[in-house]
Amino acid sequence: AKIHARIADRRRDSLHKITTRLVRDNQTIVIEDLTVRNMVKNRTLARAISDAAWSEFRRMLEYKAQWYGREVIAVDRWFPSSKLCSACGTLQDKMPLNVRTWTCDCGMTHDRDVNAANNLLAAGLAVTVCGAGVRPQRSTPDRQSATKQKPSRREP
Repeated sequence: AKIHARIADRRRDSLHKITTRLVRDNQTIVIEDLTVRNMVKNRTLARAISDAAWSEFRRMLEYKAQWYGREVIAVDRWFPSSKLCSACGTLQDKMPLNVRTWTCDCGMTHDRDVNAANNLLAAGLAVTVCGAGVRPQRSTPDRQSATKQKPSRREP
């Protein structure tokens, strides 16, 4: 019991240090709105996901951001951050978890996680600039995305 308590204390201490540093160093923090309950259903990843304390990390991040006057933006879990080319915007059809690097038709080679981080940042910044929600891209040509909105004019 003492060992488990010590491990929990170390995890909590690490989470406090990481979240405090993130909030102090960044004005806007973009995270993915993940459903940990569904992620744990994958048997090969369940232990690593449970051990990481994602919900506690997000809770700490949100209350510290509020405390420091920062903004935390949670991007929709269905946003295709890993499958969307951050260079040209092309959406790949299917990409299993074992594919860690991929090359887009435009010739750009992506690391899956770095590409997802770039896409999440762009989506989060689109929210702060335009005030729109972040949802998966739709293929209907008549709808404009949040990044194509024009800023409203201020009248004197």
